Amino acid sequence: MRTYKLTAYEKTGKLITEETFTAENDDSAKEKGHALLEEKNLLEQTHRLASPAGKLLLFHV
Repeated sequence: MRTYKLTAYEKTGKLITEETFTAENDDSAKEKGHALLEEKNLLEQTHRLASPAGKLLLFHV
């Protein structure tokens, strides 16, 4: 399992949420990250999901 980091921000740059979670691979992490954002109603907020290697898997401004 690998550890991924999901963050979401307000337009002002204020941090809304920062979560870490584990997933088998990048594709699974993208699905899990999208589900977390949807659950918290943050899909339209600025957000990013980073892999352990620093690769951006989800990004929205």
